[in-house]
Amino acid sequence: MFSTTVSPRFYETDAFGHINNIVVAGWFETGREDIFRVFTPDLDPKKLPLILARIEVDFVAQIYYGCKVEIRTQLEKLGNSSFVVIQEAWQKGALAARGRAVQVYFNHATQTSEPLPDEYREVLSQHVAKAD
Repeated sequence: MFSTTVSPRFYETDAFGHINNIVVAGWFETGREDIFRVFTPDLDPKKLPLILARIEVDFVAQIYYGCKVEIRTQLEKLGNSSFVVIQEAWQKGALAARGRAVQVYFNHATQTSEPLPDEYREVLSQHVAKAD
């Protein structure tokens, strides 16, 4: 499991005084950076052979300004040319949001997906969540 800590910023709050829901999708993308580094260690976006095909976020509790948020990131499963990332946002020891993202191994020159190479599959398989 990968873990990233984010500090909510004042401008990320909304009229209700909590963190705006759309912000969580951005935090989850930040949490996926460790996975991006598997493919592109320097995070050069021109070299990253991935595209985002789907995201979903379930909001479990409100998130507030002034307290750090831990983003936990693992993989749910590996497919032929894609993989599913599962993520959670925790604040003050409580689950606040959970999400899933489908990332596709993608050839930008041909604009097509391609099978996930074994070298990446091997590294990613080490981060697949264990079944309960």
